[in-house]
Amino acid sequence: MDRPRNLPTRLTTSRVRLESPPASGGHVMKIERIETFLLHPGSAKNLLFCRVQTDTGLHGWGEAYVTRGKEQVIESCLQAMAHYLIGRSAYSIRHLGQVLFDDFAIRRNSMELLSAWSAIEIALWDILGKKTGEPVCNLIGGRSRERVRVYANGWLRPGPVEANVERLVALKESGFTAAKFDPFPGPWRTHVDRQVEDFAIGFVRQARDAVGPDFEILIEAHRRFAPAHAIRIGHRLAELGIRWYEEPCQADNPSLLAEVRQALPIPIVTGETLYAKEAFFQVLERRVADILNPDICVVGGISAMMDIAAMALPQAVAIAPHNYNSVLCGLAATVHVSAVIPNFLIAEYFVNFAETCAAVATSAVTVTEGWAEFGDTPGLGVEFDTDALRANPYKPFGGKGLTDYRDEFPRKDYVPGIG
Repeated sequence: MDRPRNLPTRLTTSRVRLESPPASGGHVMKIERIETFLLHPGSAKNLLFCRVQTDTGLHGWGEAYVTRGKEQVIESCLQAMAHYLIGRSAYSIRHLGQVLFDDFAIRRNSMELLSAWSAIEIALWDILGKKTGEPVCNLIGGRSRERVRVYANGWLRPGPVEANVERLVALKESGFTAAKFDPFPGPWRTHVDRQVEDFAIGFVRQARDAVGPDFEILIEAHRRFAPAHAIRIGHRLAELGIRWYEEPCQADNPSLLAEVRQALPIPIVTGETLYAKEAFFQVLERRVADILNPDICVVGGISAMMDIAAMALPQAVAIAPHNYNSVLCGLAATVHVSAVIPNFLIAEYFVNFAETCAAVATSAVTVTEGWAEFGDTPGLGVEFDTDALRANPYKPFGGKGLTDYRDEFPRKDYVPGIG
C-alpha cells in the first residue's frame, strides 16, 4: 500500500499462507499485519516498537533492542521476518520462534534475528493477555511479588564528576535506592591505563561519599578488561562497597570472567551481550557469574526470559534484567517476567527515556521511588498514541563515532574525563 514518504511507520501486509491447521472447534486468531515505529527520544539511540494486528481486531505492542546506528538494520530484519508470519496463528508463540530460527535464519542466531523476534514475541503475549482479559504475568505463572524494584541508569552526562555526583544524589532524593554507571573514561580497551583506573576509583569514591553506605552502587565495565586489570580494579571497588561488578571481561569468553569471579569477593554480572539460550547455558555450566542480566528485547522475548531464569534457579544465580530499552514495552515486559520468577533481584530503568516515552503513551507501567507498579490491566498494560509516535520519527545521532588512531592509549598528555 502507498503512504506518505515522511511517515516513520513500516507496514507489512503481504499474506503468506503458512499457518498451522485450524484448531478443531473454533477460529484460529491469525496475524494480519505488523507495523514498525522508530521513535527518537532525544538521547542515546532511537527506539524501535512494533504493533501486531490480528484478524479479530486485537493488537499487541512489542519492542526490539537496538544499538545506535543499527536501529534501521533491526527494523529491516523485523520487516523481512514479518512477511513470513502473516496468516500464522497468534497463539503459536513457541513454534513461531523455533521455525524462524530453523527455517528463516537457517539455524544461525544473531542479535538482529533475536531482537526482531523479541519485538513480535512480546506483542503476541500482549495480544493473548487482551484476549483472555488477564495481565501477562498471570499467563506465565502468576505473581511472586507485589511490585518490582528498579535501578536508575541513563543519568550520566559528559562533564565534571561533581555534576554527575549531584545527579546521583538527586536520584536518591527522588526515591531510587540503586543506580548503575560506567566510571571508566576513554575508549573501551582491554588493557587499561593506570591513570584511567585511578580516575574511575576516585569517581566511585566521590559517589559513595555523597549517597552514603545504604545506597546501592552498581558498576558497569562494558567488557573492557583483561583479567589482571579486572581483578586489581575489582579489589579497589570492593573496598567502596559496590553492589556488583558488571561484565569486567569479554562476555563471549567465559574463561576470562570465571577467572575474575574466583578472585573477587563481589558479585559478578554478565548477560547483556548474550542472546541465545545456549550461551546462557554455558555461562551457568561454567559458574561464571553470580547474577545474569539478560535483556528481554534481545534474547527472544518473554518465553526466552522465563527459560533463562529457570535454568539459573537451580544454580543459585539471580536474574537482574538488563533493559536498555524504552520505559514502555521493554520495561513492561521486563516487569511482568520479574514479577513471576523466583530468582529476580532488580531491573534496569533508563531515566533519560522517561519524558519522551510519557509523551507517546496513553498507558504504561508506573515507576515511583524506585519501584515499578502495575495492576490487572489485560496484556502488558501499555498503549501508544500512534500520531505522537509518527510525529517524532527516526533521526540519526551525531557525536561519537569510531575512535581515531590518535586517541588510542597510551596517549601523551592525556587527562581523564567523562566525555
